[in-house]
Amino acid sequence: MKKLSIPNHTVESLEALLRSNPDYVVGTRIMALIQIKKGMSSRKLKEFYYKSHSRYCEWVKSFNSKGVDGLLNKPKSGRKPLLSREQLSQLQGVLQHSRPHDFGFNTATWNGPLVAEYIKSNFGVKYKKAQIYNILKSLGFTFQKARGRYPEADPVKQEEFIETLKKTTGRT
Repeated sequence: MKKLSIPNHTVESLEALLRSNPDYVVGTRIMALIQIKKGMSSRKLKEFYYKSHSRYCEWVKSFNSKGVDGLLNKPKSGRKPLLSREQLSQLQGVLQHSRPHDFGFNTATWNGPLVAEYIKSNFGVKYKKAQIYNILKSLGFTFQKARGRYPEADPVKQEEFIETLKKTTGRT
């Protein structure tokens, strides 16, 4: 069986890398490499780090060829977005420059369910409410809570009510 080796580094240089790297995941991997450099077998390391022999082989090979960058997690691709970049750009323009009533909705402000309905009717894609808010955040929008105003409200009567309320609750 071939022993894992890290020829271009000493234990001290690996420890220096460990101290200089704030990333926890990379630090854990460097610690394993230090143990390998000190002569511990990858089979014995399984007891400490709960990783397989092949994982240590990958780390050593990657570190020897790419240095610390070889110990970083590779980006995960994830699921392909249902809306294209062009569609997202179009949606962003609509949300910035149009109102819901322009599209037949009976309100003046956009909210998650309305955006979901707009996306479904214009792009044929159905999203759940939580994902709509993720999309809005990725487009640079933030949540704004509206405060209700009633056009038929009488400000004089409202002030009288507030004064009466203060008197009955003991506030002045």
